[in-house]
Amino acid sequence: MSSHKLDESASGVYIISATPFTENGEVDMDSADRLVDFYIEKGVSGITILGMMGEAQKMAPEESESFLERIMKRVGSKIPVIVGVSNAGLDNLVHLSKVGVDKGAAGVMVAPLAGLRTEEKVYNYFSQVFSALGDDIPVCYQDYPFATGTEISVTLFNRLVADFDQLVMLKHEECPGLYKISKVRQASDKGLRRVSILCGNGGLYLPQELARGADGAMTGFAYPEMLVTMVKLYKTGEHDRAEDVFDAYLPLVKHEQQPGFGLALRKEVLYRRGVISTPKVRAPGPKLNSIDQEELTRLISRVEKNLEAL
Repeated sequence: MSSHKLDESASGVYIISATPFTENGEVDMDSADRLVDFYIEKGVSGITILGMMGEAQKMAPEESESFLERIMKRVGSKIPVIVGVSNAGLDNLVHLSKVGVDKGAAGVMVAPLAGLRTEEKVYNYFSQVFSALGDDIPVCYQDYPFATGTEISVTLFNRLVADFDQLVMLKHEECPGLYKISKVRQASDKGLRRVSILCGNGGLYLPQELARGADGAMTGFAYPEMLVTMVKLYKTGEHDRAEDVFDAYLPLVKHEQQPGFGLALRKEVLYRRGVISTPKVRAPGPKLNSIDQEELTRLISRVEKNLEAL
């Protein structure tokens, strides 16, 4: 069982894990084992499971718990694991959170309910979440208005940080959002408790996010070694070299970030890399046709040529 506990010092790459399925739609536990081994081999700092890109919303509660248990068993004490627990029902959210922590998870990730239209509603919702979870479960706030339709201002996020010690991380993936990173960091420079900021959006804006004060990435790009290398180079001051690595992968980063389609591309790449047994996206979901496959093959070839030229 993992001895890690998520805190404000978290940095590096917390990869958003895909959830592998068999051709008939069942959770593929053998591929889950290979995913864990693959991510750890590529040097990630942590793993986040059951996120939006992990198709958690398509899984039955017992499937989520079984998948969580399998991942935790495979990870052991190697790296921390964050569990996505967002749910319309607070009891369901708390239940999965406690199951995760009991199995050794480092913390949980929570997105606001969809469509909370005022700042006070967002604050009140998270006040209930924190109270229900208790002080011992660290929380990452998932700020992804594209999916939830709920936005949070810097002022309100800072208010949550000041009022609730268990809020230790911001998963930032608002667009445009670089200004938000700058303002959150400025608040900590002025004495507010500093929290970890890890960024999503497939890594599409990672160079700029790191420059604004982000601590790393929390996304699921199918070449996690790029994310790991880039964050390490940036932290050692090799900013131009970091961006050179990023630029080499950029054609595929952009292609994978297509809303509603990117997950199918991501799974296809993981399948081609021998990590998962099938690229299946659980229904309803996209499936690549022959033209899509040809495009992806060409893009991967271009990335390989770019890497050779570095």
